[in-house]
Amino acid sequence: MPIIQNSVAFPQHSEWKLALAQSFRNLQELLDFCAIDADSARFPPMQSFPLRVTRFYASLIERGNINDPLLRQVLPLHDELQDHTGYSTDAVGDCAAMVAPGLIHKYPTRVLLTLTGACAIHCRYCFRRHYPYADNAAGLDPHGPALDYIRSQPELREVVLSGGDPLMLSDDKLEQLITDFNEISHIRLLRIHSRLASVLPQRFAGRLADILGRFKGVTVLVSHINHPNELASLNQHCFLNLQQHGIRLLNQSVLLKGVNDDSGVLARLSYRLFESGITPYYLHCLDKVQGAAHFDVPRNRACAIHTRLQQSLPGYLVPRLVEEIPGQPSKTPVQCERIALSSRQTQ
Repeated sequence: MPIIQNSVAFPQHSEWKLALAQSFRNLQELLDFCAIDADSARFPPMQSFPLRVTRFYASLIERGNINDPLLRQVLPLHDELQDHTGYSTDAVGDCAAMVAPGLIHKYPTRVLLTLTGACAIHCRYCFRRHYPYADNAAGLDPHGPALDYIRSQPELREVVLSGGDPLMLSDDKLEQLITDFNEISHIRLLRIHSRLASVLPQRFAGRLADILGRFKGVTVLVSHINHPNELASLNQHCFLNLQQHGIRLLNQSVLLKGVNDDSGVLARLSYRLFESGITPYYLHCLDKVQGAAHFDVPRNRACAIHTRLQQSLPGYLVPRLVEEIPGQPSKTPVQCERIALSSRQTQ
């Protein structure tokens, strides 16, 4: 079992911005903190997508283990510099579906707002690592193009807040945005995709949960946790706080080579999530973004892993195995039976 330094690596206060400022930006400092005997010069500099790791997340990395599954998610490798056929800078077709700056409308009843390009942690498999945030900032003006579009589309039922990480916005900005949504009668669901509860739990020490719970409809927070070692006592407290404010919790994971491509690891994750009041929701096949091909798990292996997961877990703990195909009207379930048949036919 890894040695977990649960909550000893960050200041004992609620100032999340200070904790964020103390994140690791220098790889050698991160390696030293994790007691890993490696020279950072062997890893490539990543100027366009630099290193960023919070001290809380780093405290969960097994000391001395350069193959730790949490470290692997944030460690820059030379593999990122290789171009691969079939991988693109816009892996899920976000840019083609943009109807206003920062507003993406792919699916009939919901839209997605990319509120910021800022994240507390830079995951090396990020499907938006090349996204042109500077040219597509979602304006938060109540009468700006994004909110005007949402008002003009009565078939919409849900707004999804994304980024970057939408909870990197200030409390005041989030509060105003929720006030604006409360005045749009046809918006009944507010979904927030955030990694902060699992990598920067200090963000939830103040009134954030209360603000998110003020939405008039149903508020859902989708966490992004890939491995059971990412769950520690402090972030579990964050999830409890969110539930106490009426916020429903789901989790989506990405199936990642060398991180969680093992049914036993994923089963432990599902149990840990459920114990924290979180429903396992999606297990995503990797979005084929340039720079992340070394994380990809072949579809036939993904199906084998998911089948073993189905056999070992009760149905309510099995996340759906999906992929995002640009132009499709929803996330697409991976057709494992068809893949298995095709594999047998080619043998």
